[in-house]
Amino acid sequence: MSAAHRHLGFLILAEAVLCAATTRFQDVVSNGRTSPVTSYKNIQGWSSDQNKWNEKLYPFWEEGDPRWKDCWKGGRVTAKLDTDSPALVGSNVTFTVSLQFPKCQKEDDDGNIIYKRNCTQDLSASQDQQLYVYNWTEWIDNCRWENCTGNHSHNVFPDGRPFPHSPGWRRRNFVYVFHTLGQYHQTTGRSAAMLSVNTANISLGKHRMAVSVYRRGHSAYVPIARASATYVVTDKIPVSVSMSQKHDRNISDSIFIKDSPITFDVKIHDPSYYLNDSAITYKWNFGDGSGLFVTSSSSTSHTYTLQGNFTLNLTVQAIIPVPCKPVTPTAPPPTSAVTTGATTNSDSSTAIESVEDNPEGGCHIYRNGYYRSDISLVEGILEVNIIQMTNIQMTESQAENSLVDFVVTCQGSLPTDVCTVVSDPTCQVSKSVVCDPIVVTDECLLTIRRAFEEPGTYCINITLGDDTSQALASALISVNGASSSGTTEGVFVFLGLLAVFATIGAFVLYKRYKQYKPIERSAGQAEKQEGLTAYFSNFKAIFFPSSTERNPLLKSKPGIV
Repeated sequence: MSAAHRHLGFLILAEAVLCAATTRFQDVVSNGRTSPVTSYKNIQGWSSDQNKWNEKLYPFWEEGDPRWKDCWKGGRVTAKLDTDSPALVGSNVTFTVSLQFPKCQKEDDDGNIIYKRNCTQDLSASQDQQLYVYNWTEWIDNCRWENCTGNHSHNVFPDGRPFPHSPGWRRRNFVYVFHTLGQYHQTTGRSAAMLSVNTANISLGKHRMAVSVYRRGHSAYVPIARASATYVVTDKIPVSVSMSQKHDRNISDSIFIKDSPITFDVKIHDPSYYLNDSAITYKWNFGDGSGLFVTSSSSTSHTYTLQGNFTLNLTVQAIIPVPCKPVTPTAPPPTSAVTTGATTNSDSSTAIESVEDNPEGGCHIYRNGYYRSDISLVEGILEVNIIQMTNIQMTESQAENSLVDFVVTCQGSLPTDVCTVVSDPTCQVSKSVVCDPIVVTDECLLTIRRAFEEPGTYCINITLGDDTSQALASALISVNGASSSGTTEGVFVFLGLLAVFATIGAFVLYKRYKQYKPIERSAGQAEKQEGLTAYFSNFKAIFFPSSTERNPLLKSKPGIV
């Protein structure tokens, strides 16, 4: 009996040593670092990383192994792993891995890798001489799947399962092994691969996804790259809010203008469309005492009428239809009971669903999302108006450009800078932009002078701004040429002089040949005399202009910018 016991113990020990020497998925995908076995819920379509790994067909290299430098012709291949996390529990989280080849290498439509020789374009060489094509599947193209007996064992995954016979499998020259939560998933692909995982059986919180990439070889697969990424599973709806305002100068500083509507656009992060059939409501509390506002629209607006700091709160609630669970004769324990309360804290290890059973309307789950932001409301420029446009008459020596004065007013706070954009008549193509600092101390009234080199029709935008706000006014203006304007003015002066001399001649002739009668002037004569006086005054004003600096009416004219 003792000999039998010794023999049995030897067999058990040998089996234990053999099992200990067996390479498992956990040993490879965890970069050689062993970790205690932890029990996880099974992910659909995934396998336990305690399974054996075929290290002969898929060799394992630790980091720092010199073979990494020679595993790819022309340099080192890197892998980039991206995820659309965070994911609401029950939805799908998607991972995308893409391979970055060395310089001057790319994958063609047949899945082959194209190498450009010397990474230069030699025009004297033929196309075949310039490029080198590595055909990964040449040995497969020469035979059928069933007849390739010598290489049949080569078309398997690390755990021994054969490649799927999907269309185009011959051009999938890379093997991707994904690993998370003590489980793995293996697939074939080209230079990029995508994988979606349902999160129903994944605990809440942050997790790590790792991927190992192998390329096809003649006798074995060669490791070329590894990558990892962190993903998050949550029971709170991922929500973001973008805020915009018509006259706000910087939308990222959380400073807005009072008495002007703010538009709030809610974005729910749901890349797998898990909430498509859900009833979603948005509950707003703007923090200014206006009360609770509930809507089914993802976009709303609100106007703050007071200055100060406010806290904005948003609650998004989704009622998600789900299949009803079968009725069991005994009630489940309280820890796993289906409740009608709120969702659990996101720090918990498992998600306790809030389900309401309605025989007529079906069953559904409640999920909530929250958003909070502190914003400030200040005075700002609310409106700008162009109330007058005046052409400035220039002398011949100054007639290089046409000058136009724009008288502008605004409402709200006083501006600190002004910008003028001159565009074509469609207001699409900008011709010139001029910006100047200004100082306005009393009321928002200023004159902006701008020069136009050529005659024509222009669209002009005048923007007044301060540190937090800006507003603009637009107008179409027709500008005459400076030279033509001077010519037209000369014609009118000549005609005016002729009229004045003709009037003087008529008056002299009348005084000479008409007998004098000492009677009072009639009303008509008085008006005529006043008209002559006006003509003489205009005549005097033309030839003997007075100084505009002494004109008291110009004291109220705004300054020119």
